[in-house]
Amino acid sequence: MTTHFEILVEEPSMEAFLRGVLPRLLPKDRTFAIHPSQGKPDLLAKLEARLRGYAAWLPRDWRIVVVVDRDDDDCRELKQRMEQITTAVGLRSRTQSPSCWQLVNRIVIEELEAWYFGDWDAVVHAYEKLPRTLPPKYRHSDAIAGGTWEALEKILQRHGYFKSGLRKIEVARTIAGHFDPEKCRSRSFQCFHKAILEAVEKNCRE
Repeated sequence: MTTHFEILVEEPSMEAFLRGVLPRLLPKDRTFAIHPSQGKPDLLAKLEARLRGYAAWLPRDWRIVVVVDRDDDDCRELKQRMEQITTAVGLRSRTQSPSCWQLVNRIVIEELEAWYFGDWDAVVHAYEKLPRTLPPKYRHSDAIAGGTWEALEKILQRHGYFKSGLRKIEVARTIAGHFDPEKCRSRSFQCFHKAILEAVEKNCRE
């Protein structure tokens, strides 16, 4: 049973979003720390060294979660790269050891804003001038083409918000306050959600 999560993310908006969502997702006696990087290249470049440090002292009841955007990368190649790093430092990933893992690698398809589209009710509660019904091209959040943050910015600007440009950290905090993990239809969020709940609920027997 996991008592604490160490979460590595690529940028501050994901940190802001998770800080708003995780307290509602986790039991009150569980803790977490979120460590943002200066973008995806920075996270991936430093990942092996950081994980090697964790491998030297990680308590048995702690878990590591690594979250990156897919962006334009091939999802399988990106996941393989992350899994190879995990193996190289001697940590057990969920992919390699489903019943007793120390680390899970999760990829956001394609960016954090896809998770917002997956719970559009949360976005509408945060920004009440938006339409309650999404155009068909945005209803499958993990398949939105051309960049999900650009799509969200365009919709918000069309309805009078962020005329000078999307403020990602502010948006993340605001939407997180209304976000319902159980309702989000984004497949990549569901995979993240499942791994967190699994770690909370299951005992790892080595």
